[in-house]
Amino acid sequence: MSLTTLNALSPLDGRYQSKLDALRPCFSEYALIKHRAWVEVEWLKALAAARGLQEIAPFSADAINELNDAITHFSEADASQVKAIEARTNHDVKALEYWLKEKFDANPEIKKASEFIHFACTSEDINNLSHGLMLKSARDTVMLPFLADLIARLSELSHQLADQPMLSRTHGQTASPTTMGKELANVVYRLQRHAGRMHALPS
Repeated sequence: MSLTTLNALSPLDGRYQSKLDALRPCFSEYALIKHRAWVEVEWLKALAAARGLQEIAPFSADAINELNDAITHFSEADASQVKAIEARTNHDVKALEYWLKEKFDANPEIKKASEFIHFACTSEDINNLSHGLMLKSARDTVMLPFLADLIARLSELSHQLADQPMLSRTHGQTASPTTMGKELANVVYRLQRHAGRMHALPS
């Protein structure tokens, strides 16, 4: 069976998929694997920088750059390699750990510290941080910019339609007259309030 919007398991990849393309870099499995790799690398760097941990030496600037570049340039091909390892391990986070060790095998400095990849961590330690970073990415790159554009357009319309009369309703019944501009301004205020709350969430 070929994958189409008609046989997708979820409406997100079915009828609504064309509306959600901007969120794929944030919430796809590729994005999850990339963020897991980011968390693992940052943890390894933190361990190397810890003064009280004598078993792992501080990384040189070149080693840190190589670690960072692996995340910056993490590709779908890299994610596919992780998935291939997962087919053998039957464990997604362990597969990523093995991939990271293979990735840096040619760098003696990083290879020496490779057994500290995932050191003292559970899969949940990696996953919950990864999901938090994914949500932050979606908020900052998709949701807040979309809300800003929507607020700007509705604000513009509220001024254009400030004198446009309309009949308001309450509980499905006709109520006091109002204007389209006033009702749009109410929506703008509410969206601004919620956008501010979203922006203020801890990162």
